[in-house]
Amino acid sequence: MIESGIRLENVGVRLGDTDVLRDVCVELNARTIAVIGENGSGKSTFARLVGGLLPRTTGQLRVLGLDPARRAAELRRRIAVVFSNPDAQIIMPTVAEDIAFSLRSDKLRPAELQARVETAMERFGLTHLAQRASHDLSGGQKQLLALCGAFIRNPELVIADEPTAYLDARNARIVANHLLDGTDHRLVLVTHDLTLAARCDQAVLFADGGLAAIGKPAEVIERYEAVLRC
Repeated sequence: MIESGIRLENVGVRLGDTDVLRDVCVELNARTIAVIGENGSGKSTFARLVGGLLPRTTGQLRVLGLDPARRAAELRRRIAVVFSNPDAQIIMPTVAEDIAFSLRSDKLRPAELQARVETAMERFGLTHLAQRASHDLSGGQKQLLALCGAFIRNPELVIADEPTAYLDARNARIVANHLLDGTDHRLVLVTHDLTLAARCDQAVLFADGGLAAIGKPAEVIERYEAVLRC
């Protein structure tokens, strides 16, 4: 049986002299998971850990049944990570070239590669920008390009760390819909946008490097808001 969730057993992450995550024990199997908490609570560290971008210091971790420390290459093939700043993910000169770059390891024939890129651009509304210089795009267009490059690989799990943080309301809604809609991928969404978090199937709340709550988004958000009012 192929595991499809995320499981942490007494996981800790120590950076320098600071324990940024401590004794996290949780099993997450919902399709869409919101990760919320104040700045410095550990939520972005959790996302980087699950994405294989940061090693654990203690405990056991499985993502889609894989240990990121031992099977990093296989995990990278099955997941995609999206950051708040799309410039960190845009590499190639034009939109079409940047999307195609995501498929470089698949060694597709030119016709098949072009077809995949065209389909992806149509899905994300980027067709008319195919030959535009990637770094000349607006912030919203850049984030859609980053999403397109991630989704063209058909990932099983998408980890998005504040993907709407720098977007206006319209582009934030478009990006959120791409992330949350459909059933072909799972989503771990780190966000300060509690309205967006409420759209997920499950929510986890981090505080002071530990897991403070897990459950239905409405309940977890209510607990978080009560803390914020104090």
